[in-house]
Amino acid sequence: MKMSKLLDDKENLLLLDSLVSGEAVSVNFSALSKILNKHRNTIKKKVDTIFERKIIDRPICPFFGLYKIFPLLVVVRINLPVDERFVKWVKEDPHIFAAFRSRQGEYDTLLFIYHQNITSYQRWMDLLPSTLKTEYGIPEKDTRLVSSTAYFSNQLMIKYNPSSGIFLIEEDFKDLGELTINGHELDETDLKIIKCLVSGEGIKISQTLLCKKTGLHRKTVEKRIEAFLKEGLISKPMCRFPNFFVPPNYILTYSLYEIKDSKEKVMDEIRKDPQAPIAIKIIHERYNLLLFGNYRSIGDHLKWEEGYRKRFPNSFGSASITYLSPEMTISFDQQIVALSIFRDRFQRSRGRELRKRIQSFRR
Repeated sequence: MKMSKLLDDKENLLLLDSLVSGEAVSVNFSALSKILNKHRNTIKKKVDTIFERKIIDRPICPFFGLYKIFPLLVVVRINLPVDERFVKWVKEDPHIFAAFRSRQGEYDTLLFIYHQNITSYQRWMDLLPSTLKTEYGIPEKDTRLVSSTAYFSNQLMIKYNPSSGIFLIEEDFKDLGELTINGHELDETDLKIIKCLVSGEGIKISQTLLCKKTGLHRKTVEKRIEAFLKEGLISKPMCRFPNFFVPPNYILTYSLYEIKDSKEKVMDEIRKDPQAPIAIKIIHERYNLLLFGNYRSIGDHLKWEEGYRKRFPNSFGSASITYLSPEMTISFDQQIVALSIFRDRFQRSRGRELRKRIQSFRR
């Protein structure tokens, strides 16, 4: 069944909401204890601490269909007044999945936005002053925002591995002999637990909860989940870092590169590189590659870039690098975009049902 039909079904939307929000997903402590050959209570205590310290988030089923529904990635540099009402809008808007305070020229904020196409984005921007005024109480004179926009296609993504940051954590642990994240000193068992959970091991789906929520039979629920996986709507359940693909304490880079020669060799190397979780082919000004990268520091990124330039001496031309530290983060929540899709479609589905009932009464 095609994705569009799967998303037109009310029960499917309820199932997806529970899977993608994590409501019906949890850690399977018994399975994890067998994998790691540790007592169940030891594993549970460590997992609870890992979640409490926000080293990784609780498990979900990632929604891969997001990039089919919203194939357009819009990166907007904008000047936002220092006002909590603007921050509230950024955190609540169902199209904005990440926002950072980032000074560049006349702009002080960087927004990453998903949309269906350029037309839908421009309509959204056209309605923005009205939205800010009516829903957030922002005076009309402050709602006309100066911005600079770049458009990229999610359909040209050549690498998508949000969990690759675990390899950086492992490297740091081996190099330093110890590692503290968010005030918690990791040991080898912690590290193994984190690696399992971000890889989707030791996690279960509650079929019972899904049956209760939808009223569907267990076998029906199983078949529908299989259909979601087959169609590429969701992936198996796993944990993510709180900032999606950026491990805690690491710097995110948003980089545009001009690759002149040996493009495929460079791309192959990027696909294997744990410091580059997401890569997209682009055509923007002189640039043809967008990279989101994870680094311990700015110096670490400079060494990484120097290494590539040495390996591919004639390949790298111009580059535009933006460093985004944890302290600069306003919001980083891809889930709000995915869940808004389900809830909006569910309301429309209920509206269609209501109209059908009204029409049947009139006959």
